[in-house]
Amino acid sequence: MAGLRTQPTEHDPAAFIGTVTHPTRRSDAEALLALMGRVTGEPAVMWGPSMIGFGQYHYRYASGHEGDALAVGFSPRASAQALYGLLAAPEAELLLPRLGRHRRGAGCLYVTTLASVDLGVLEELVRCGHEFLVTERFTPTDAT
Repeated sequence: MAGLRTQPTEHDPAAFIGTVTHPTRRSDAEALLALMGRVTGEPAVMWGPSMIGFGQYHYRYASGHEGDALAVGFSPRASAQALYGLLAAPEAELLLPRLGRHRRGAGCLYVTTLASVDLGVLEELVRCGHEFLVTERFTPTDAT
């Protein structure tokens, strides 16, 4: 079984954000760094070359595949911020209609700009997702 490619690194998240060329993406990434750190109480850690995570959890599928992943986090992408772990908690479905402009991916949420979302709702999504994943209420299912 191949190892996971996305692992925690020693790289500095703030230095990585400083390399983001798009001014809005960089400014929003700085705001997300502060928001997620404050809400989770966790230090920011680079996961791979472009993901910033706060906390981690261990998963184990019925197939035997297991590993560690960031609990909540983000990555400043070219067209939007990719937000991770915010869809994990059951409460997310109740909060998303109040968030503002966003798109859903397979396992993440995309926000073009923080100015287009309700930051209070975003904080609640971060809190719920982090709590859900780090307290091991999350049980993954094998893809079929």
